[in-house]
Amino acid sequence: MKKILYVYAKGGAPLEHAFPRIAACGELHVLALMPLPTAAQEVWRRHCTSITEVHVEAGAGDAATREIVRHARCIGAAAVVTLSEFAVLAVAHAAHRLGLRGAGPAAAVRARDKRLMRETWAAAGVPVPGFRRVRSESELRTALTELSPPLLLKPAWSAGSIGQLVLHTSDDLSTAWKQVDQALGKGRQVRMSELYASGADFDWLVEEIVEGTTEGWYDRPGYADYVSVEGIVADGVYRPLCVTGRLPPIPPFNEVASTAPCVIPEPLQRRIEDASRHAVDALGLETCGTHTELKLCADGRSVLIETAARFGGVMITKEIEEVFGLDPIAMLVRELLGEQVDYPERMLVEGHGAAASLVAVPADAAGVPWRTQPVWTPRSVDWADLLSSGSAIEPVAAFDLPPGSHVPVYDPAAGAANWLGVFMLTASDSEALLKDCNAVLNGLESALGRATAGK
Repeated sequence: MKKILYVYAKGGAPLEHAFPRIAACGELHVLALMPLPTAAQEVWRRHCTSITEVHVEAGAGDAATREIVRHARCIGAAAVVTLSEFAVLAVAHAAHRLGLRGAGPAAAVRARDKRLMRETWAAAGVPVPGFRRVRSESELRTALTELSPPLLLKPAWSAGSIGQLVLHTSDDLSTAWKQVDQALGKGRQVRMSELYASGADFDWLVEEIVEGTTEGWYDRPGYADYVSVEGIVADGVYRPLCVTGRLPPIPPFNEVASTAPCVIPEPLQRRIEDASRHAVDALGLETCGTHTELKLCADGRSVLIETAARFGGVMITKEIEEVFGLDPIAMLVRELLGEQVDYPERMLVEGHGAAASLVAVPADAAGVPWRTQPVWTPRSVDWADLLSSGSAIEPVAAFDLPPGSHVPVYDPAAGAANWLGVFMLTASDSEALLKDCNAVLNGLESALGRATAGK
């Protein structure tokens, strides 16, 4: 049986979902570069042949890669894989050094550093927002005079919307710089920091906020003006799998739900497919999962937001399984092992039922912070009171705030650090799914209060 080395860092699909699918492809060995989660360990540990934990500091550079290479050689790994954004670079360098399939070191940087990504796309004619590199408040002040506000300030290496803040005038600059720095500190506290690139917290960019619209794309309200395309690059050939939709993010840009199937008409989804292909091909990736986000604009245009050399996080791969019957994680692992993988001839558009990864934060669907700080007891909530008949919701243990904790106050700049929990929500169709997602976002505060009062 072929041996697979999984490199763990925070982020990506939860282990209880990923590990059974990886272990079905070969003998699973785990190298944890940060402490493993204890959530659902009774489920995921039994799929592991071995587990080795090695502490690696953020920005460790080649030290992280050397550790992966050493361990891969020790077990005789035929493939090295990660689902974490923060370990993508280290794994790409290690796979290259080992002569194994991977994203490719140079391409992985282009898919990781948002500044280089945009520069690569601009050179290839891929539509991107106007942007500038910034490393200081003075550079940010200059950028504000060269670009058209409002602007989005973001760290170049972050994920999970951590440290993103909207700037309207020069009066926002000093406060914004401090807020983003504080948000990055929160990210470090929860180990959501780049493992390979050093000094990543000091690499920022500011970009124009593209005016998006759902008009002309969706024939119903309730969705965000951006989508993502989930796919796999197999030996340099891009294989898009499907489009996933989004609910409107909570300001400034905190994502709350990914949905499948996307209800945009097929001809327009094909246009999105072509745009994502242009963007992914420009990065020159070799073999990896991909998650490509696009802003929907007027007149059928789209602008690229970003691509990652890994699958979308939370439960997006589970959404694809539920709706389209594909197992992206297993498909990628088999590709990394050099095995035959059957891909759809074209990106899939129609599926069965509907599914969402729903993120709970202490704010409602409109971004209004909760007025109370109830005790977090999601398993005590009467979900049937919130959901449509036939719908189901399941908490994802890996993302759960410790039960019994008091819900913290919402922090607009903290991104994923605001997360209370992630839920897998399934419904009979997309209409019921959209209704249920909003019912949970708008009703969870009260439901938690009732659950606590009823004890």
